Amino acid sequence: MYKTLLSFAALTVSTSAFAEITTVTDVLGREVTFDAPAKRAIVGFYPEDYMAIGTEAAYDNVVGMSKYIWQARSANWDLYVKHRPSLDKIPEIGRVDTNTFSAEKVISLNPDILMLADWQYKGLGSEIERIQDAGISVVVVDYNAQTLERHIKSTQLIGVITGQEERAEKIANEYKQNLEMISQRLESANLEKPKVYTEYGAAGVNEVGYTFGKNMWGAIATMAGGDNISAPFVEWWGKLNPEQIIVANPDVIVMTGYESGSSDDAMVMGQGVDEELAKQRLAGFKQRIGWSSIAAVKNNRMYAAYHGACRTILDGAMLQFYAKAMYPEQFKDLDPKQAYLDFYAKYLPVTPSGSFVTQL
Repeated sequence: MYKTLLSFAALTVSTSAFAEITTVTDVLGREVTFDAPAKRAIVGFYPEDYMAIGTEAAYDNVVGMSKYIWQARSANWDLYVKHRPSLDKIPEIGRVDTNTFSAEKVISLNPDILMLADWQYKGLGSEIERIQDAGISVVVVDYNAQTLERHIKSTQLIGVITGQEERAEKIANEYKQNLEMISQRLESANLEKPKVYTEYGAAGVNEVGYTFGKNMWGAIATMAGGDNISAPFVEWWGKLNPEQIIVANPDVIVMTGYESGSSDDAMVMGQGVDEELAKQRLAGFKQRIGWSSIAAVKNNRMYAAYHGACRTILDGAMLQFYAKAMYPEQFKDLDPKQAYLDFYAKYLPVTPSGSFVTQL
């Protein structure tokens, strides 16, 4: 009997150690209280980050997802589903940006916590109150802003949600050290900032795609020491007038893409994409009307990156990529593609292969 009581007491202490009421301050400065680690979580955005920081085991407790952002990276999604078929069975909660997000579905799944991106939280409006009234804690994270502060804060928050605080701190510190290395080299070099233009090339050569101002690739380009030509005209993301690109005369052009696009000449990058195909598609953009006069085209300083490697804690490798593209001598020792693959080897259960960065 005495042994039984001891065993019960030990079990009680052990359970309490692994699940306790915790209050965090999310990226919007909201105080949120929940049992951590979460036993029933819904992942609204950043699904790969959730696994990298929380480990694959974190998905044992995921009861719902907004899957489209992962499934947009079709070959990457297939890679994970092949490794972990149960991902495909996680219930879908819909999309905020297409008004298909279902608060009813979220509530029916009875989660402890709903993790949303900043833009999702703001887009849901009064639905948030409805979800919270059902006893569901809502935590907001944000990698889209592409700031060091929010990258670190978001990583720490996912660490708390998944019970992986120590791992989260390690990942956050590595990201910070990588950025500090780049900043220090740029400060020492004290060179004029090259002009850089980034475009999501899914629509192909004949249609100018989205570019980025203060966030995502625009912020990465700026943090890596570039003068982003889109920043004066685009706040977050949007399209530049074709003539404006030519007049700005960028020194470096980066086209981004997923594993597939909406046209036969779209920029394609990512899991399973052959390097030669990626280079062929990239070269096609040199043929755009008026682009032959642009410095980046004339000097063959055209690059491509995987669009799925942005707005994530994995994008430290993309910081290296931009820094090396713009300052090849100062960063000639860096290998951005290997840095990207190394993150997977260290923190994720799958091994990607394909084209994630390239250049002409």
